[in-house]
Amino acid sequence: MQVTMTVNDVEVTREIEGRLLLVHFLRDTLSLTGTHWGCDTSNCGTCVVWLDGEPVKSCTVLAAMADGHEVRTVEGLAKGAELDPIQEGFMQCHGLQCGFCTPGMMMTCRALLDKNPDPTDAEIREAISGQICRCTGYSTIVRSVRWASVHEAANK
Repeated sequence: MQVTMTVNDVEVTREIEGRLLLVHFLRDTLSLTGTHWGCDTSNCGTCVVWLDGEPVKSCTVLAAMADGHEVRTVEGLAKGAELDPIQEGFMQCHGLQCGFCTPGMMMTCRALLDKNPDPTDAEIREAISGQICRCTGYSTIVRSVRWASVHEAANK
C-alpha cells in the first residue's frame, strides 16, 4: 500500500506493507534513526514521536495510520543549526547518560512545554512517567526541562 505523510515538514510517499510500524518506517524506510526502538511493548517510551502534534509511542502506531498526517521526530526539533531549548537543556544539565531514552524524553518534554511553559517538578515527572530511563534517576531530566522552561521564557 502507498502512504503519504509529512515528516519533519517534508512530504514523503512510500510503498509499505500494511503491518509496518511507524517506528520501523521512520528508522528503516526514512533512515531517521533518532527515534529509538526499545521494548516493542509500549512500556519504555524511547520511540515517542509526534503525530499531528501529540506524543505517541511509534511502536504502537502502524505507518498506514499516519497516512495523511504530520509526524515530527527528534530530528525535527532543531531549527536549522539552532537547537530547541529542550535539546539545550539536556546538554546543559546532563539530562542524558547513555542517550537511548533521550529522543523520546525530548519529544515528550517538548510537548509538555508547549502546553505548559512553566511546569512544576511534579508535572514534569508526571509527563515523563510513561518513559523509562535506566541511567539518570530522572533528576537531571527534570532539571533539564526546568532549564529549558526558564531559558525559553527569557528569550520570548
